[in-house]
Amino acid sequence: MPSFLASPPIACLLLSLLLFPGIARAQASPESLPAQLQDFDAYVEEVRKQFDVPGIAVAIVKDGQVVLERGYGVRELGQPDEVDAHTLFAIASNTKAFTSASLSILADEGKLKLDDRVIEHLPWFRMSDPYVTHEMRIRDLLAHRSGLGLGAGDLLYWPTTDYSNEEVARRLRDVPLTGSFRNQYAYDNILFGVAQLVVEQASGQSYREFLQSRIFMPLDMAETRYNSDHLKPGDKVATGHAKAGFTELQAVPRMTWSNVAGAGGIYSSVHDMGKWMRLQLDGGVISGEGEQAKRLFSAKRQQEMWSMITPIPIPTPPVPQLAAASPDFLGYGEGWNLSDYRGRKLVWHTGGWPGMVSRVTLVPEQKLGIVVLTNQEVGAAFHAITLRALDAYADAPKSDWIAAYAAGMAKKQSEAEDSWRKHVAARDTQSRPSLPLAKYAGTYRDAWYGDVAVAEQRGKLVLRFSHTAQLVGELEHWQHDTFIVHWRDRGLNADAFVDFDLDADGMIREIRMKPVSPLTDFSFDFQDLRLTPVKDQ
Repeated sequence: MPSFLASPPIACLLLSLLLFPGIARAQASPESLPAQLQDFDAYVEEVRKQFDVPGIAVAIVKDGQVVLERGYGVRELGQPDEVDAHTLFAIASNTKAFTSASLSILADEGKLKLDDRVIEHLPWFRMSDPYVTHEMRIRDLLAHRSGLGLGAGDLLYWPTTDYSNEEVARRLRDVPLTGSFRNQYAYDNILFGVAQLVVEQASGQSYREFLQSRIFMPLDMAETRYNSDHLKPGDKVATGHAKAGFTELQAVPRMTWSNVAGAGGIYSSVHDMGKWMRLQLDGGVISGEGEQAKRLFSAKRQQEMWSMITPIPIPTPPVPQLAAASPDFLGYGEGWNLSDYRGRKLVWHTGGWPGMVSRVTLVPEQKLGIVVLTNQEVGAAFHAITLRALDAYADAPKSDWIAAYAAGMAKKQSEAEDSWRKHVAARDTQSRPSLPLAKYAGTYRDAWYGDVAVAEQRGKLVLRFSHTAQLVGELEHWQHDTFIVHWRDRGLNADAFVDFDLDADGMIREIRMKPVSPLTDFSFDFQDLRLTPVKDQ
């Protein structure tokens, strides 16, 4: 999701690390960098300190050469292991470009066309609207214009569920459409899981095997893993961190997207991502010393991947200091964001994961690529680093992006606090639930997610999502027949209002949910649930 602050939009404030842990350096001399980046190490450390990020890794590719490849800070807060260029991070939605490239490889081989109907490859595929089902093309899977709402269906796999990839895709038939087909932009993940299934059908391989044999091995991306289930003993893996309650930094459990890996499963290092950026900037051609150039995908397919399909409204900067980062155009191609900065086209994407966020940025005109991987949920860090590097290569005056993004974060935090104050002011503290607690207990079912259970335990209500082990929490009465669920995993930052709707006879008709804080990640799409009592319980 394009954002001035983060993707997903998870705002966090900041703990200072007073000392700079050792900087693991690649073999790149300062002379290979523009003059404005001679103090880059100190700048990244300032970013780490300001935005409270335990570890950051950065690589810069220019004119086919890796000119910087470094790690900063530590892999886990309180532990001595340092981040270096070979440390693995979840790259999250930067995986989408790999899924797009996989389809392009198959298109070049004549095994599919991007304008094929999805049902030509997956005859069982269904959206909630028959017209959309029939007209959905493979290209539509990659362009966020399906009519699904922002993050629709993410609860089917986020946090980790026990559904298979095909089960997730089959449940699309019940995920509501909130917009018109091909009419507007709304970021989704679930259709990239469908795209993954198309890759498997057309290639005859599992998606993991396809990535390994057709992309990772040809590019010698030996440090890259399909998802967290495939991390190996000895891998130097970063631990993700989040602010519990948006205040206290803590390590978060490792998550997997084994069921929708095509949307965001890959783990990689900046060392390997530098090879991926070189491939992109070289037009799909792999080359190396003493080797004959090999083409991974055609120039035509790359041009189409980098061509705008879905225009995106340009957001208003949250603070004036970020106005210079605002583009003149913004859109989405096939797995890539497209915009401009200082008169040059950018091809880029961000990734958001529990405890880790990242950004990959390409400037084709300059043959420039920048990747920033971090182990904290604060997109301001990767934006501030990326823009500093872009400015250096544009020979532009230095801007204080650290202060600008800090101001933007403070504004978002202030808005969230104001939202909470309004909820508190509107609360009727004298109200009581309409029913005894035991009457709220039962199994409730949503057509697309499945079952959610409410149980009375020791005089309290506990809510449990049947397919999502992490979504278990206690219900606190808020007012009338509305409760707040406080998830036991406090690192989720996703507490939600739970509203029981009663009919004229005092029977529960439906449960609706809504995140309490506007800072909650959009992938917690509680608002799309329509939970009704299961009558035969």
